[in-house]
Amino acid sequence: MAPIQRFHIGARYSEIAVHNGTAYLAGQVPDDATQDISGQTAQVLGMVERLLVEAGSDKSRILMVQIFLKDIGEIGAMNAVWDAWIPAGHAPPRATVQAQLGDTAWRIEIVVTAAVA
Repeated sequence: MAPIQRFHIGARYSEIAVHNGTAYLAGQVPDDATQDISGQTAQVLGMVERLLVEAGSDKSRILMVQIFLKDIGEIGAMNAVWDAWIPAGHAPPRATVQAQLGDTAWRIEIVVTAAVA
């Protein structure tokens, strides 16, 4: 049976689990929730990128992304940051929905699954 690696294990969840060459990231939310959707998106994508590297992957190896927005009307501004971040030719399958997030100040949460290099 293949081992499961877990990173940044807390009482409630781990930030990353890696199994059979796939990294599963917990939902990433902004540290500074005072920023607008562009700032929060940039923060969260930075967190995703750091976690992917730690798991032995990178943003070109993302398999699937789920994006939760507090206000779907902000999708254009979020997409502008996303489009500048994702490497050309490596846009993964993605779902983007409006959702009530765990903190009313959060405008975005992103969940990523990626192949490990």
